[in-house]
Amino acid sequence: MASIRKERDPHPLVTQLRFSRREFVRGLKAVTPEDSTRRFGPINPIAWMIGHLAWQEQLYWLERAQGTTAVPEVKQFGYGKPLSVPPLDEAWRWWRAVTSAADPYLDTLAGRELTRLWKRETFNETPGTKLHRTTYHYWFHLGESQAVRQLLGHTKLPMFVGSFAKAPYRPER
Repeated sequence: MASIRKERDPHPLVTQLRFSRREFVRGLKAVTPEDSTRRFGPINPIAWMIGHLAWQEQLYWLERAQGTTAVPEVKQFGYGKPLSVPPLDEAWRWWRAVTSAADPYLDTLAGRELTRLWKRETFNETPGTKLHRTTYHYWFHLGESQAVRQLLGHTKLPMFVGSFAKAPYRPER
């Protein structure tokens, strides 16, 4: 594993991933355990979305980058797996455990670490590309989750994107 960065701020791509995570959480604050398991046609339930994003972060930042697994249970939410819908509190607990375990590694990413291939990578994507992919994946499922919330009859959904106070633009060092 790479050494911890000496700069105070993480790489801008890591900052944007963390901003996307916060927006995902903000967009789901009012979701109840019952709401989180509802499915409308082919749209995935919200609890599955939480588990699925935990699976992706674990796959990239723990399994592929470091050869570790923090939460084996999230493997059931991988791409192409049969639908599995966990209780909402478990999904959030797993998500928090995975993202907390991933953060120390993410803080090491800068320069060459963003452009090197992992030994176990099958798609020739670098950590920098994976940061983009994960960030955009959050926004995809955030939009999907808000559609589910509308179908559930929720009102006063979060509007637009939240404050950039913790993720302002700053150039790469």
